[in-house]
Amino acid sequence: QVQLVESGGGLVQAGGSLRLSCAASGRTFGVYSMGWFRQAPGKEREFVAAISRTGGSSYYTDSVKSRFIISRDNAKNTLYLQMTSVKPEDTAIYYCAAGRGTAQAMGVSHANYWGQGTQVTVSS
Repeated sequence: QVQLVESGGGLVQAGGSLRLSCAASGRTFGVYSMGWFRQAPGKEREFVAAISRTGGSSYYTDSVKSRFIISRDNAKNTLYLQMTSVKPEDTAIYYCAAGRGTAQAMGVSHANYWGQGTQVTVSS
């Protein structure tokens, strides 16, 4: 089992940058594919990005490609999401998740563990 704690959310102006972190407990962080998801008010939780166990492969939803970068540091048991050129439509609660499957298959229904979320608000 792994416990996940997100941090780094906050209020940012459109066009700005923000880096989210997700700290994982335990010594098994490296066996999980990791992902970031988000949920805006009144909307379903959606996939944002995923990264393979070694960090060698990453996947993004189309709306964040070229703006967000997912990365991980297995030595520090930490997952990151670097957000740049943020837009008001990026406003949501961002969740990190761990999955036993592949990063390519990471989806809301495939994540095994979730963090509590961190709020990101982008002002126009």
